[in-house]
This record gives sequence, structure tokens and C-alpha cells, in this order.
Amino acid sequence: MTPLKKYIRPGVLRNFLRKAFELAGGNISFAISYDGEVVVVEGVDSFEGFGESDPGVIFAPLQFNDIHVGQVVMRMPVDISDDARENCTRILKFTAYSIQELVDMEHARRSIAEEALSKYRELALLHRSVPVINTSLRMRDVVGALINECRRENYPGELGMVFLSEPGSTHFRLAVQFGFPFGSVLQPMVDSDLFIHVAESGRGEIVNDLDKDSRWANELSGIGSLAIIPIVSPNRCEGILILASENKGLFEAAHRKSLATLASVAGISVSNAFNFEGVQRLMNAIMQALAEAIDSRDPFTAGHSQRVAHLVVAFAHALNEDVAFEDVLFSDEELREIYYAGILHDVGKIGIKEDVLTKNTRLPDRRMDVVRARFQLLGQIADFNWSEAFDRVRSVNKSMTPEKGELDYIRELGKKVWKAGDESFPLLYDDELEVLLLEYGNLTHEERVEIQRHPAESERILQHIPMHEAYSNLLTIIRQHHERMDGSGYPDGLQGRDILVQSRLMAIVDIYDAVTQERHYKPAFTRSEAMKILRKEIEEGKLDKALAEFFMNNIEKIENLSDRVKSTRVTHLSEIGNFASL
Repeated sequence: MTPLKKYIRPGVLRNFLRKAFELAGGNISFAISYDGEVVVVEGVDSFEGFGESDPGVIFAPLQFNDIHVGQVVMRMPVDISDDARENCTRILKFTAYSIQELVDMEHARRSIAEEALSKYRELALLHRSVPVINTSLRMRDVVGALINECRRENYPGELGMVFLSEPGSTHFRLAVQFGFPFGSVLQPMVDSDLFIHVAESGRGEIVNDLDKDSRWANELSGIGSLAIIPIVSPNRCEGILILASENKGLFEAAHRKSLATLASVAGISVSNAFNFEGVQRLMNAIMQALAEAIDSRDPFTAGHSQRVAHLVVAFAHALNEDVAFEDVLFSDEELREIYYAGILHDVGKIGIKEDVLTKNTRLPDRRMDVVRARFQLLGQIADFNWSEAFDRVRSVNKSMTPEKGELDYIRELGKKVWKAGDESFPLLYDDELEVLLLEYGNLTHEERVEIQRHPAESERILQHIPMHEAYSNLLTIIRQHHERMDGSGYPDGLQGRDILVQSRLMAIVDIYDAVTQERHYKPAFTRSEAMKILRKEIEEGKLDKALAEFFMNNIEKIENLSDRVKSTRVTHLSEIGNFASL
């Protein structure tokens, strides 16, 4: 019963069964089983030894998590009527549904609390580690430099290994090695009692004859002697450095002391690198959370920020490889900056009114209901085919680009009035006509101004976050991603070279993703249709011609690179830049 209490209190379960028992007329028994054991019963039956083959027994499943499952069980008399059976079955299903909802809500609450606690611990770790960051933050650089230093100092041993242990784990994994044949399996080393003893004690050892050491069971054959040194930080054993040889008697006490000093210096770097990776994961998680916060307001734009981030980094990387754009070369840090800008470029939409952000018709349904009532009223008191007129208004209301004839028809309707006593009322009011007569889209001027606030709003929201000095252009890229080369963009109406190259890339990708994805006001366009739209933007002078044409000519390559970025777990975002991990 104890694991069940994690999800829902027994008293609550009993109340559910008691209510079900009462609703069923007091002659139907109910029970809850958890992992095959009956834990709560309401009714006259004991439910001992019940099974699915028992007559009158019906089950409704409960899912507590991936491990624990349960059931709501109902036992009815064999001679119960069909109507009563159907009613009791509904009661059973509703009871199970209600209990499952409570379990799911509690599971979600606990998951959020655990995630928040995990993030807090990561931030606390960051606060403690920042003052001691002193060397490279790339783990492969740290362990590579350690091994290279060992070889440069000509320590004995033609073989070498570094094993690392992730924070919060007691498992060691091979990080780097030298001297062993390609394909050698070295992981069994961590299972030796010698390795475990050094890792647990934090003291390095030299063993010049492994055959005589009781802690060695020939986990790696062919090794005669070794120096095994813990890589320690102030808090933990970060890893193990091993130099080894097929020969015996090569290592001296001075070697252990020297290697221990080297390993202690490396320990700080390894610790910092682990911390940095944790911070990067946290930063990525925060950015993803911000992007998802935007997506949650409008399901039709879900995933837009991530897709733009992946595409724009792939676009920039493709430019790096093209000799025709040798004057455009993005460093790893600039590529990370572009990635972050892509993730965060629409954060400002959090501050945009939701009825504007998700607007999918010119007039909302509630306003159209009022218009319909007016049309019906006029149809009753005058010779007016209100149904046909309203259908045409409704068609225009849903259209992105109404035909001129339909707009002229709306104008004529706008001249009509209906009377009540001595008072006259327009069939369509001025504010309704304003939006119905739009030649394109469904946003009024004021609503479009509201939408166009989002780049500046993004900058305002993010300006208080202390960004790394390498990301000095991040806010500018975000602010400018809707600027256009001819000055027709927003929020500042910049032109030409006043717009950062990164922002010009973002503008192209933003348009491409927006038109190739379904939105509440339009279907998804094909790639060829998107190319036509981009070409029209080029002809009108809105996009950087050279960059946009490169994008269109290399779209398959860019999308393939984007997929590779998306499918790669990137801890160091520089890996997006050089694609070393792909």
C-alpha cells in the first residue's frame, strides 16, 4: 500500500469507491488492486481470489507509472439486468477515469517539483564553480591535454587511459586512450578491485608487478605494471589516469608524485568542464522552456523557434563552406550566438495580446453571431435575402485575400441600415467594415502594430539576462529579424548594410519556416511555393539577394544539415559550428 500513497491517499480512494457503491444502488461491490493486490474494498464481497474469468467481474485499468499498475474492480450479481449492468459499467469507467486524473495530476505536480529542484541544484553548482573556472571548458581538450602532457614528460609506459565519472554517478567511462590497438575493449578495467580501491580511497598507486597484486584479476591481459592516479577536485574523484606497460618494474615513487600533481591540476579543469556542460544543458533547457512558452500560446506555431534555430545555424554553416562568401565567416561562438537567437527570436510574443496573436478570422465568432442576428432582423422587416448576404460576409471573414467583387459587395452592405422606431442602425458598423474590407490578411492597422512589437519586446525581456561577452550581437539579431533591406521592415525600418548579416539570415529562414508550416490562417505551403514567395521578396528588394538565392539554391543541403543538428545531443554548442560530433 505504501507506494500507492505516493499518488493518492487511501481515504480519497475509499471515498471514490463509497460514492460508486452508493451510485450503483448499494448492492454492487467495488475494489482497487495495486500491482495485483487488493488494497481497498467497498461493498459486501471480499474480492479474495477474484479473476477476469469470474462472472460479474469487470475491470478498469489504472496506470500509476511505467512500473506500477492497478485496476478498479467491480463485481455484480450474475442475475443483474442489462440496463443495470450498463449503468454500473458507466459508473466503473467514470470512477476509474476520475482516479486516473488525480493520479496523473499528482504525477505531473511531483515531476515539476523534481525538475525545479534539479534545476536549482544545477544553478547552485554553477554559483559555487564560477570563481574557480580557470582553464579550458571543453572536456575533450582537458583530457587530451592531460594525456599529451604525460607523453611529453616521457613517463614510463607505452599505454595510457583516462576514465571519467559523470557528476552524480559512480560509473566510470573511457574518455581517451593511447597505445592500444584499434578496437580494444578497455572498459573492463573499471571492474578491477584495484581500480575500485583507488577511486574510493582517492590515493594513487604504483604496481610494478600486477601478477602479484591480489586486487588484479587480469581484467586487461598483457599489462605488467601501471601507475593509477585519481583525478580529484575539491569535492570528488572526477576520473582516473592510468599509465601502463607490458613490462614490469618501470614506475617509481617520483612518477606517482609528479603524476598526482598533474592530475590535481587537471582535476580542477575536469570539474569545471563538467560544471560547464551542466550549465550549458541548463541554459539550453531555459531557452527551450521560453520557446515552448510561446508555442503553448499558439499550437499552430509549435516548434517554430527550434526549427528556425536549426535551419539558421545550418544556413550559416553552409555559407562558411562556400568560397563565394569568403567575406562571411562565422566563428564557433558566432554560430552558437545565431543558434540562441533562433531559439529566442519570438520570445517577445509572450507580451502580445492572445486574441491578436492567434487571430484566425477578421471578426471573431462572437461578433459574427451579432452580425448574423442583425441580418436576420433586417430580413424579417425588409426585402433582404439575409442568408445569402451573411454567407458572403462569412466567406470574406475567413479569406486572406478576398476578391474585389466581394469587397465591393461588403461596401454596399455597409450602406444598409435597419430601423427600430425612429432610430436607424447600420447593418455593419464602421469597425466591422474596417476589418472586413482589408485587402489582405485579417489584422487591422492597430493589431498589426501590436504584432510588430514582438522583436522589440523580445529585446526588452532578454536585456536583463547577463549574456556571455561572446554573444554581444544576440539582442541585435533578435531585434532585427523582421527588418527588410528596403527599409519596409520593423521595428526600426533599417535598410541594407545597417542590418546585421545574422539578422538577414534569420529573416530568410523565418519566412521559409512560416510559409511551409500550417498556421491558423493558412495551410502549409510546399517547398516550391515557398521558393516563389522568397523570390518575390527578393524582387521587391526586401531580402538580401545573394544570401536568399544561396539559401534557395542549397535548400536540400541546408535542411539535411538542420536535421543533423536536430538529431545530435549538443552539450557544447560549438559542436553545432564545426559539426565535430556529427
